[in-house]
Amino acid sequence: MKQLLGVVVVLGCWLSTAAAQEATPTKLVSGLKDPKAVTTGTDGRIYIIAHGDDGGAVLVVEGDKAVPFAKGLNDPKGLVAFQQWLFVADNKRVWRIDRKGKVEEFVGEKAFPTPPQSLNAIAVDETGTLYVIDQGDDKENAAAIYRIDPKKKITLVVDNKKNRALFYPTGVVMDGLSHLLVVDQSGELLRFKVADGTSTRLAGLNSKAGGVAWDHHGRLYVSEISKGGYINVLPRPGERYVLQARGLGRPTSLALDPTGKLILVLDGETLFTVPAKVPGQEVDDSPLPLETAIAFPDLKWEGWEPQTPQGKPNPLRPIVLTHAGDGSNRVFVATEHGVIHVFPNDQKATKTQIFLDLQDRVVYNNNQNEEGFLGLAFHPKYKTNGEFFVFYTSKKAKLTNIVSRFRVSKDDPNKADPDSEEVLLKIEKPFWNHDGGTLCFGPDGYLYFTHGDGGLANDPHKNGQNLKTLLGKVLRIDVDHKDEGKNYAIPKDNPFVDKKDAAGEIWAYGLRNIWRMSFDRKTDVLWAGDVGQNLYEEIDLITKGGNYGWSVREGLHPFGDNGSGPSKDLIEPIWEYDHDVGKCIIGGHVYRGPRLPELDGHYVYADYVTNRLWALRYDEGKRRVVANRPLKASGVPVLSFGEDEKGEVYTLEETLKGKGIRWLARSKEEKK
Repeated sequence: MKQLLGVVVVLGCWLSTAAAQEATPTKLVSGLKDPKAVTTGTDGRIYIIAHGDDGGAVLVVEGDKAVPFAKGLNDPKGLVAFQQWLFVADNKRVWRIDRKGKVEEFVGEKAFPTPPQSLNAIAVDETGTLYVIDQGDDKENAAAIYRIDPKKKITLVVDNKKNRALFYPTGVVMDGLSHLLVVDQSGELLRFKVADGTSTRLAGLNSKAGGVAWDHHGRLYVSEISKGGYINVLPRPGERYVLQARGLGRPTSLALDPTGKLILVLDGETLFTVPAKVPGQEVDDSPLPLETAIAFPDLKWEGWEPQTPQGKPNPLRPIVLTHAGDGSNRVFVATEHGVIHVFPNDQKATKTQIFLDLQDRVVYNNNQNEEGFLGLAFHPKYKTNGEFFVFYTSKKAKLTNIVSRFRVSKDDPNKADPDSEEVLLKIEKPFWNHDGGTLCFGPDGYLYFTHGDGGLANDPHKNGQNLKTLLGKVLRIDVDHKDEGKNYAIPKDNPFVDKKDAAGEIWAYGLRNIWRMSFDRKTDVLWAGDVGQNLYEEIDLITKGGNYGWSVREGLHPFGDNGSGPSKDLIEPIWEYDHDVGKCIIGGHVYRGPRLPELDGHYVYADYVTNRLWALRYDEGKRRVVANRPLKASGVPVLSFGEDEKGEVYTLEETLKGKGIRWLARSKEEKK
C-alpha cells in the first residue's frame, strides 16, 4: 500500500512529458475582477472570491458567468467550504457565510494570539477545524499558521520565528487530520505537523508556487505562478512532479470541481478547468455498460422468514458466497447469523438446503453488525477430505473470534456434521468492531485469513504495528499439519517465524480492517479492501511480510500526531479514494468468469455507504491503476462479494425478499 510522498525529494521543477499528453486549459468564466480564490461548495456550486470598487465579494458560478453571492468584504483572499457554510480569510478576520449569502464575522482580529497582518489561504478538516495562513510580510518573514476550532478558539500552529521553513505561504490543504501541506513563493511544498509545527520538505519547484489541491485519488496539484504559468501534479507520494498544463499567466488558486474530474484554476481574470489526471498516466473512468441483476430470482431460503415470530423484520444478511471446488457446481452462501445454505448454481434454482446451522454458537446483533459469521473457505482437497473452515464471533466467549474446521457428513454431500467442529484459533479482541474475518486458501494450499485491529477508533492499542498480536494482520497457517500444542502448523517460510517477539502466523501487517480479500485465480495475487477511518479508503495488494502502514498511515497520508511520511518500509495502496467518493470500501474479486470477457482482469469492488460499484484494472508492468470504471449498482448497500466455481462475481445485499444475491450483466441499454 505505501511508498510515500517525501522519500524522493524533487529538486527539479517537473518531470517533462510529451506536449501531446499535456492538458489544454478550458475557459469556464471570464471577466473576473481581481479574483483570489476558488472552491467547490458542499452544495455542488463553484464559488469565487473577487474584488471590485465596493470591496471584496464572493461570487457563484452560473453557467459561464459568475454572479454576486455575498458582498461587504474587505480584502478577502482565502476561501473554503464546510457543511452549509463558506469560510473566508479576509486580511485580519475570518468570515462565515451561509447558503443564502448572509455574512457574519466568525473570528475577528482581537481573537488571534498575535494580531494578524494578512490572512490568506484557508483549509478545513472534516471536524470543521479551520487552518488559516497569515502571509505576513515577505520582507519581515512574519508568516504564521493558525488553528481555529469549531468553538472559535484560536491557537498558533507555527510561525516563522519557530520554523524558518515557513517563508511566504500561498496555499494550504489538509493531509489527513493532523498534517498540513503548504506551498510558498519559494516553490517549496512542505508538510507541517499540527501538533508541534515541525515540517518536512516534500518537493520543490524552480519558481513560485501559487495554489494547491487534492483530487479524490491522492493526486496533488500545484500551480506555478511564474516561468510561464504551469500546473504540476504529483501522481502519488514519492514520485516527481509531472507537467499537467502550461501556457497560463499567473495561476493562483486551485480547487477540485463538483464532478471530481476537473481542477479549477484561477488565472488573471479567468476561471479555467484542466482535467484531474496525470498526463501519460491516465485512468479510464468511463462507465462500463454493466449492471447488477438478481442472480437467482426464484430462490427460497430454507428455514428463513422475513419476519420474526413477534412480527418484527428479519432481514437475510448473506455475507459469504463461495463454492467447494469439487466440480459439483454448487453455490454455498453463509449468512451473518450463522447459517450456511447450499443450492445448485442454476439461475432457475428454487430452494436452498441448510448445509450447516451454527446459530447456537454465533453471536450476532444488529447494533454490533461487524460481528457474527464472517468467513467460509473450502479445503483445496475438499472433494477427497470433506473439510471446510469458518470464522465467527463466539456466543460463548465474550469478544472472541474463532477459526474452526468442520467436515461434511458421511452420508449427505449437502449436509455438514455440526459435531465435527475442531477449533483452530481463538482470537480475543478488545472491542466489538473491526473483526475482518475473510478466509481463503492460497495457491500454495495454506489458509489465509484476516483480523481487524481490535476496533474502536484510532487503533488505541497500536495493534496494527505490533507484531506480537494477531490483530490488524493477514495470517497464514497450515491446516494439514499440527505443531506441538496447536491444531495447525505455522509454515516455515512465514516472514516472522524466526523473529523474536513476533507471532509466526503473521503474513502481513499494518492493516486496519480488511473487508474483504481474495486471490486472483489467474495471477495468484492477493487483493484486499482496507476500510479507512477518517478520510480515505484503500485497495492493497498483499505481499509476504508487507507493512501497510496502519496506524501511522491512512491511505497515502500520515495518520495522527505521530503519523509517518513516506518510508521504504511501508507499502502504499495501489488505489485510494476519499470520503467525498465513499466511506466504507467493500473488497471484491478480480473477474475471471466466461460471461463478460470485457470485464476480465478487473477488480470489482464497492462502497457500502454511497452504494457505488466499480471495476478497477491494475497494470502490473506499469505498476499502477489504468482503469477505475463505474458500474450500475442496485442502490442497496453491498455487504460483501462472492465468486462461484466458474469465476462469476456476485454482490451480496441485505434483503427482506430473499433476493439479496446479484451478479453482473450487460445493461438493458447495451442489449438493445
